[in-house]
Amino acid sequence: MEKKEEIREHIRKNYTEIALSGGNSSCCSGGCDCSEPMDIEATSLKLGYSKENLLNVPLESNMGLGCGNPLAIASLKEGETVLDLGSGGGFDCFLARQHVGENGYVIGVDMTPDMVKLARKNAAKSGYSNIDFRLGEIEHLPVADASVDVIISNCVINLSVDKKQVFKDAYRVLKPGGRLSISDVVATAELPDNIKRDMSLVSGCIGGAEYIDDLEAIIREAGFDNIQMTLKDNSKEIIRSWTPEKNIEDFVASYFIEAVKL
Repeated sequence: MEKKEEIREHIRKNYTEIALSGGNSSCCSGGCDCSEPMDIEATSLKLGYSKENLLNVPLESNMGLGCGNPLAIASLKEGETVLDLGSGGGFDCFLARQHVGENGYVIGVDMTPDMVKLARKNAAKSGYSNIDFRLGEIEHLPVADASVDVIISNCVINLSVDKKQVFKDAYRVLKPGGRLSISDVVATAELPDNIKRDMSLVSGCIGGAEYIDDLEAIIREAGFDNIQMTLKDNSKEIIRSWTPEKNIEDFVASYFIEAVKL
């Protein structure tokens, strides 16, 4: 338990620094070391967002973090309630709000106080009243039972030290018929110990990745059905950009993960 809390605190500290930088971090995925400042627009386009997406959200909400665009698979509808696990500065929440409209509702949950503060600041700038950012851990969501239509998340669940509890609580808050639409990093081969122990790679969405078959089993054990795991077309390009010349893309990949609570 002590080791888990140490990892969680390291991750929280890392993302606090990113939040306090206003998103102008030199990190690729939030935890790796890069010699050049990140081009947030180019990175976002690589992840699957459009230029229109970037223009229609508060500027500081987009930090260029993530491994894909979960909204590309979410098929959000007018009036739905959406929950974003690890909402950061609120980027995906603001995009989701455009799909669900005035009659919908968007909740973002993040464990980093400064990220929640930044997201709330961005929400105030937007003038939207149907977006709510809450401080909390994704293992223990501050969300009512059976109250959410869709859960989205972008490269955050791999950071959790208790993934079984994440999916168990996700199942709890979803309505019957609710769905998961997630982009995340999964392990496609056994991770070497030096990767698992490297805290910069853990907080950089690599060292804590779950092996793909084990992750599917965890999701199924939580109660979900119709599980689909789809490799992102440019996964190698995304992962390689985080840690050039380390061949990390031989061990992990960016996947879209979908499932339904029947």
